[in-house]
Amino acid sequence: MKILRYFIGLIGIAIIFWILLCRPLATLIFPALPHLGLLRRGLGIVIVCAFFCLYRILRGPTPSDRIIGADMLGILIIGICALLSISTGRNWYMDIGIAWALQSFICTLALAKFLEGKDFDE
Repeated sequence: MKILRYFIGLIGIAIIFWILLCRPLATLIFPALPHLGLLRRGLGIVIVCAFFCLYRILRGPTPSDRIIGADMLGILIIGICALLSISTGRNWYMDIGIAWALQSFICTLALAKFLEGKDFDE
């Protein structure tokens, strides 16, 4: 039964990625963006991956799984900033991504120390 559930999930993931990569998006949503195809496909894939990370954060069997899910979600947000920077040509999205990376790194270190049972000054 577990293998069947994994197989159904794999088919669902493949269908979602196929829809994101092959289905056209109306250009009325983002008419001024020069790289609409890159933005649409990239953001679609990143958003699907973000939902999987949120699932891991909510249903993680251990706290370390939840920390890894939160760290991956931070990396995906940095990817969204990079895609927006490429597609719009504005550099301040990359500044936001760099700041988010630093904050995510510090947060991951703090949570790892908390799970070890140590204080922050040790």
